[in-house]
Amino acid sequence: MLVKGLRFSLLIMFFVTACNGDDQPNSMEEQPGSSAELENKKELDSSDEQEIIAENLDVPWAIEKVDDTFYLTERPGNIVKIENGQVERQNVELEKELATAAEAGLLGFVLGQDFSESHLAYAYYTYEDEHGQFNRIVTLQFNGETWKEEEVLLDQIPSGAYHHGGRLKMGPDDKLYATAGDASDPEIAQELESLGGKILRMNIDGSIPEDNPFEDSYVYSYGHRNPQGLTWADDGTLYASEHGNSANDEVNQIEAGENYGWPIIEGEQEQEGMITPLFTSGADTTWAPSGIDYYNERLYVAALRGTAVLEFNLDTEEYSEVISGLGRVRDVLIDEENVYVITNNTDGRGNPEEADDILYKVPLENLN
Repeated sequence: MLVKGLRFSLLIMFFVTACNGDDQPNSMEEQPGSSAELENKKELDSSDEQEIIAENLDVPWAIEKVDDTFYLTERPGNIVKIENGQVERQNVELEKELATAAEAGLLGFVLGQDFSESHLAYAYYTYEDEHGQFNRIVTLQFNGETWKEEEVLLDQIPSGAYHHGGRLKMGPDDKLYATAGDASDPEIAQELESLGGKILRMNIDGSIPEDNPFEDSYVYSYGHRNPQGLTWADDGTLYASEHGNSANDEVNQIEAGENYGWPIIEGEQEQEGMITPLFTSGADTTWAPSGIDYYNERLYVAALRGTAVLEFNLDTEEYSEVISGLGRVRDVLIDEENVYVITNNTDGRGNPEEADDILYKVPLENLN
């Protein structure tokens, strides 16, 4: 199933300059709208359309929210707590030294389901030691002042110059899911014995679920290049966003044990035994999709190089740009009333303004 239409229903302008692409430096770099005709574009006065929750963030990567309190990871190794308008940057003590490679650092973050009592969370980070550079999934314990790495759940997930994956989410089945990139080594995405180029699934104690599709393996799906977003529909269907090679970015419906084709096929290409994406940017457009969330039969995807939040309608199979003008968008989170997005203009590939990076709130009703 491929994209059948392109429509733009809302354009929120903030006069932030379009920026360089994500992913490898030699990838195609596009300005928003440079490779597709923008139809039915509707420009609105955005002065009342958004609210700044926090600013001057340092390359934020993931958004978590409990009641009215936000927790954000920052790639240099901090967790930012935002409560009642107060911003507190909290220290994180990790057992390994954070890697300084492009796209690396403290990435995915999930609060424990009983966080208010346990003060336990889960994190995904890229590190370097005498054995090389890897990614790992750990538990973090908050003691009131500092987050401290307590237990390693999964280690030595492949890492390279680029493509660390990094998204971490708790599924409706109470399992922990993680996206792992191909670590700039495309061939490992097809190797089931490698954790690279995969979506991984584990129990919250780090053990392998008995109902995983491959025996004694964390691998849930494979053939991925650099997936960076995970979300579930109300019926439990899993969706993921994935960076293509220059273009051919993807939004996939994920099924256990399936092969999503990289590096053998990408974009609209087909081959028996491999899954073609639900939506693709095509060979002439690039989104660099990252965080993703679901609401009311629509997927909302943060686009770095697309510098927007994209809405994918699962009923009509169309997509539209619903928030733009903020620069590079890294993650998106939706509650019953609002969409929250964080920018990544300070990640070395954007054009940061004085207050970047920023956590914004946009009412859902303004996206329709």
